[in-house]
Amino acid sequence: MTNEFTWKVGGAQGEGIDSTGEILSTVLTRMGYYIFAYRHFMSLVKGGHTNYKIRANNVEQVDYHGDTLDILIAFDQTTIDENEYELIEGGIILHDAKFEGQAKRTDLKVCSVPMSQMAKDLGNVIIKNMVAAGASCYVLDIDPENFYEQIESQFGKKGAELVELNKTAFNKGYDYVKENYPDVRRPVPPATKPASPRLLMTGNETTGVGALAAGCRILAAYPITPATEIMYWLLGNMKDFGGKVLQAEDEIAACIMAIGANYAGVRSMTSTSGPGLSLMMEAIGMAGISETPLVIVDVQRGGPSTGLPTKPEQSDLNGALWGSHGEIPRVVLAPTSIEDCYYQTFNAFNIAEKYQCVVIVLSDLFIGMNKMTLSDIDVTRFAVDRGEIVSQETLDQLEKGAFKRYAITDSGISPRSFPGMKNGRYCALTNEHEETGLEIEDVPMREAQMNKRFGKMAPLEREVNEWGVEYTGPDAPDVLIIGFGSTKAQISEAVKTMEGQSVGHLQLRCMMPFPKDAVRSRIESAKRVVIIDHNYTGQLTGLIQREIGFHDKTETLKKYNGNPFTVGEIVSYVKG
Repeated sequence: MTNEFTWKVGGAQGEGIDSTGEILSTVLTRMGYYIFAYRHFMSLVKGGHTNYKIRANNVEQVDYHGDTLDILIAFDQTTIDENEYELIEGGIILHDAKFEGQAKRTDLKVCSVPMSQMAKDLGNVIIKNMVAAGASCYVLDIDPENFYEQIESQFGKKGAELVELNKTAFNKGYDYVKENYPDVRRPVPPATKPASPRLLMTGNETTGVGALAAGCRILAAYPITPATEIMYWLLGNMKDFGGKVLQAEDEIAACIMAIGANYAGVRSMTSTSGPGLSLMMEAIGMAGISETPLVIVDVQRGGPSTGLPTKPEQSDLNGALWGSHGEIPRVVLAPTSIEDCYYQTFNAFNIAEKYQCVVIVLSDLFIGMNKMTLSDIDVTRFAVDRGEIVSQETLDQLEKGAFKRYAITDSGISPRSFPGMKNGRYCALTNEHEETGLEIEDVPMREAQMNKRFGKMAPLEREVNEWGVEYTGPDAPDVLIIGFGSTKAQISEAVKTMEGQSVGHLQLRCMMPFPKDAVRSRIESAKRVVIIDHNYTGQLTGLIQREIGFHDKTETLKKYNGNPFTVGEIVSYVKG
């Protein structure tokens, strides 16, 4: 028996696909399994194909949904047509009896279960998702009591009648498969129930937690897939910490609201996706020249324009790095996992205030909207650092108008004041300015302010060579695989699959400032370099070549069809 198994349910949107997956995800997590749950869906309210896949392991954390599949629950024929290729030899299909359920492969176990009819007999067709849960429970050889506990927890507040209805639907599915397909089993490996509950979270949720922990008290945003869940999560939790969620009329207004709140002294952020980031470009320049801290979380999706709003892609990298006219210093962070969304978001607020700059957290749909089990989050890793803030005592010693908000300092960082502080600075211009903030077109001062803004980043440019990359593997590998952000999971698993071969894995967590020394040394030590680019133009490849060269040594594996990389694709390419 292996340590893990995979399960998927699919059908048309609006059929309760997500709720079916959520039920099993929660039950498995409570039982002690580590899970990763992946949602594949279309930009439609109803219709179109959607599925929910779970990968569960009884020993170690998993952060990818896997290349193969053990069990498929099909609410329609499309689910079989589009997913049977993924099933292992001898894999199981449980399909709704409302259609014939035809598979092209002959090595699969295909079982017809009257899920819709059972639900209709109970007076509610939507409850077929609980029938499917019961059928799955029998095949997986899970004690039904685990599901009863979840049903009572989920529906208890809505009354005993609804609890009993769901239990009845569950039992009908369980009993039908037991009576008609008694030998169709895929027993789960045994798991030990954890002493304390584990977390089951999306990257958007851990982003919200990281923002709250960092002291963020205002989120200004406009709803957009796949970032809206950040807004929803903070809407439900921000008020408990004295904060506010502001829904703006568009992304331009949202970004400017966040800039204004930060200028006033309240840690604030905005969250968006690619189209929204495009609208924020002028405001990003305003934050840059006024040296106002700003945190933007961009949960990337397939582009351009509306593009593929419900599919993962890493094609906003160039926009995050270079967007906005003129030149300003900025920081671009790329979380490598759902857990890392917490750390990178917290870190973003500290960096934004310490260096008085724009920080873009470049998440994506793969980690943003999918769930995994987390044992814990290390809340002690970071402490709030608000950077250089002038004291009222210092301001009291100055004449009115004498405070140099943009003083030329050795570090390039000038102390901030907040509106309301006597003798501080109340206004910030988007024009070039001299040290007190007054508009100028003076050549020496223009050069001095530009040098100051970019020069202040020097310490961070050195630091990112330590924490801005993650490396595993031999010192001088035959093959070095490089990725950024969320591709870490598949690359890590691909390297494990090639165990015994000389393969290294370098994952970038900071894209700007670029960790030149760390990346250069790893590329120099490798015989062959493969860069994983989840976009058409090879944006990571272009960034590496721009910053440190190696045009003749790097090769690129690209994907841009709306689906995440698989482990098999990476292994196949590397092995050639």
